Amino acid sequence: MSRVALRTAADLLALLAADPERMRLLRALRDECQAQAWIGAGFVRNLAWDALHGHAEPTPLADVDVLYFAPEQLAAEADARIERALRRRCADVPWSVRNQARMHLRNGDRAYRDLADALCHWPEVCTALAVRLRGDALELLAPLGIDDLLALRVRPTEHFRGKPEVYRQRLLDKAWQRRWPLLRIDCAG
Repeated sequence: MSRVALRTAADLLALLAADPERMRLLRALRDECQAQAWIGAGFVRNLAWDALHGHAEPTPLADVDVLYFAPEQLAAEADARIERALRRRCADVPWSVRNQARMHLRNGDRAYRDLADALCHWPEVCTALAVRLRGDALELLAPLGIDDLLALRVRPTEHFRGKPEVYRQRLLDKAWQRRWPLLRIDCAG
């Protein structure tokens, strides 16, 4: 595949819509969660980076990050129920479901106001995004924008600027430049 020009959110959504596997997973999620859940992180990011690098084969996903926001339902068992339902539909997928209303407890943060606020507490600006199907329409949630993603720029969110050691270790663990050498990585944290 040759490099794809991605300039806008509409371009990104069109790229997602043209990916049969991602659409299969988004339909499964929509059918199980009635548009209340999103898929984020590498599900969107990797597809964009693969296209911007001209990779013919998609980068395999270590997991499919499903996120939702339900402050009235903080028990981890709710996540497990959703994962089981998704595995029944797509057994070949490494689903990872997390209620973002609970994640502040794990992360030592103040309570998140909503899903967009939770995404702003993720490590990188280019990762702080999610997509879902509402009916047959794709929706993108990117509270920090998509400019970094489309520019192949990796930098910490404002929240992770205060956690430089954690951010740097994540960059080492991910080793993204091996797969996507055009990335511009801000290691400052």
